[in-house]
Amino acid sequence: MCRHFAYLGPEIPVERLVLSPPHSLYRQSWAPRHQRHGTVNADGFGVGWYAPGDPVPARYRRAGPIWADEQLPDLARVVRTGALLAAVRDATVAGADAEAAAAPFAAGRYLFSHNGAVTGWPASLAPLAAELPAGELLRLPARCDAAFLWALVRHRLERGDEPGEALAATVTAVAAAAPGSRLNLLLTDGTTIAATAWGDTLCHLAVPGGGTAVASEPYDDSPHWTEVPDRTLLRATRTEVHLTPLKEPAT
Repeated sequence: MCRHFAYLGPEIPVERLVLSPPHSLYRQSWAPRHQRHGTVNADGFGVGWYAPGDPVPARYRRAGPIWADEQLPDLARVVRTGALLAAVRDATVAGADAEAAAAPFAAGRYLFSHNGAVTGWPASLAPLAAELPAGELLRLPARCDAAFLWALVRHRLERGDEPGEALAATVTAVAAAAPGSRLNLLLTDGTTIAATAWGDTLCHLAVPGGGTAVASEPYDDSPHWTEVPDRTLLRATRTEVHLTPLKEPAT
């Protein structure tokens, strides 16, 4: 469920990242090539980007399919960025949260997305709710598994975990509470990317001309895309990518 994408590199129009490539996120909304669960991502979309010199990202999100939005092509044509996170959504459970449930979720300098589904949601993660202050639970932006995962990640970031640690700890805890969950998480602060491959596809690319792309699946047919092994944590900058195996939770 869902497809997502992050980019760090030279400043270019959003259009060239999200809309123009032959197998762009836009096309993946109705014709994904590597999606293992579901075939159409029409339950919302979002684009988050960083303007030069501003550490707090802007977002454009809608509840409907990306192909039906008349404003995005113009916006993507004129907005330029050197850091972006975008996603198209196939909802785990149908709900009424509209664009509030569409990634990217945001707090401060961070953007976050979840590609996958939590097994047994929401009952399976009820024990993990005790980790969060009551105020954070009351402020959840949507009643979906992705929003709750973001709350868990954000809580770890706020207590001082670095992004990769926050994702790894969240995946391990959720996988223990809800075995069989698919937990591909994606996080950026505009200067780095952290991501997990846990139950679904993930790949990365050294972008020609400089930069790094991390995606659920390749947006073009370049032979230089590299698949990330399952159960792996990815950390990336504009010039480097590091992969670390993730351990299965103890049973």
